[in-house]
Order: sequence, then C-alpha cells, then structure tokens
Amino acid sequence: MSQTHIPCPDRRRVLAGLLGTASAAGLGFVPATARAEAALVDLPPPGPRDACPVCGMIVAKYPEWTAAVLFDDGAAVYFDGAKDFFKYLNDMERYAQGRTVSRIAAMGVTEYYGLKMVDARAARYVIGSDVYGPMGHELIPLQTQLDADDYFRDHAGVRQVGFDEVTKDTLIGLDESRFE
Repeated sequence: MSQTHIPCPDRRRVLAGLLGTASAAGLGFVPATARAEAALVDLPPPGPRDACPVCGMIVAKYPEWTAAVLFDDGAAVYFDGAKDFFKYLNDMERYAQGRTVSRIAAMGVTEYYGLKMVDARAARYVIGSDVYGPMGHELIPLQTQLDADDYFRDHAGVRQVGFDEVTKDTLIGLDESRFE
C-alpha cells in the first residue's frame, strides 16, 4: 500500500519558467503559476529523532511528505504527511495538551511537485489519488490551483479542497478509503 511517487518537473513547469524569464525581461508575459500561489515558508527541518505526534513515525524518513507547525515560542512539531498534520490541528487537545491554534506562528506542508515547504493555509489539496503517502491515502498538497488541476487529472483525483475545507470527516474518509 505504501507506494511513493517521486515527482519530477513536467512540461508545464518548464514553459512557466520560460514565460517567467520572458516576464522578467520585460516582455509582458505572466506565467499562470504566478497567480494564486501558496508562499514558500522557511521552517526548520525535522531532526533525525522528531516523531509525528499522531502516528509516531520518524518524520525525517519522509522528507517529501513533511508538514510542520511552528509555535510562537519557537517550538516546532513535525508530521509525516498532511493527513496527520490536519488530524493534529483538528484535535490539539489530544495531541498537543496545553497548546492552542492561536499560538501557531506558521504552518507548512511539502508541496508535491517542487518538494518545497509552502504555507499550509494557501495550498490546495487533492484527495483520493493514485499516490500514497507514508500512512496510505493522503491529502496531496499543491502550491497552485494549476498544479492542483494538473495533479487531479494526472493522478485520478476525486476531490480538491482548500485548508478550511478539511474536516474530521475528510480525514476519517481518507483512513477508510472513502473520498466523497
């Protein structure tokens, strides 16, 4: 069940890069990926012993899936995928006793195509695809709507959601292989 797909650049990204170069040269082109893009976030990477508080997996073993929460006191918590990240946020009383969402300074998820940490609130997520994360069915984070649309089409996605659309039922559905 633990099929991991290592992403690689596609033709659209190469063309977007060329258009970006043309734009920077003053030719007036604006690449589609420049619109509605989740910003990169600079969060410290997990250490070799950092374990996901939801499932207990060592997070550093899965760098292409890492998600993180940084609290305002500098403490960081790491996850082996967006699914466990959302489980944590949806039940902080269970997983982070004494911590609250209001004390979170930054949150990031590793986006699928470029393997960069992006703002979790601005990312798009695809549910029900043919790509599995370390914990099975996963919310696949994408940096842009264009990325999400391409991924959705190319990997048999069932649904796209934004940060605020991920619910406890969404997470239960992923664990039970239900994607409605």
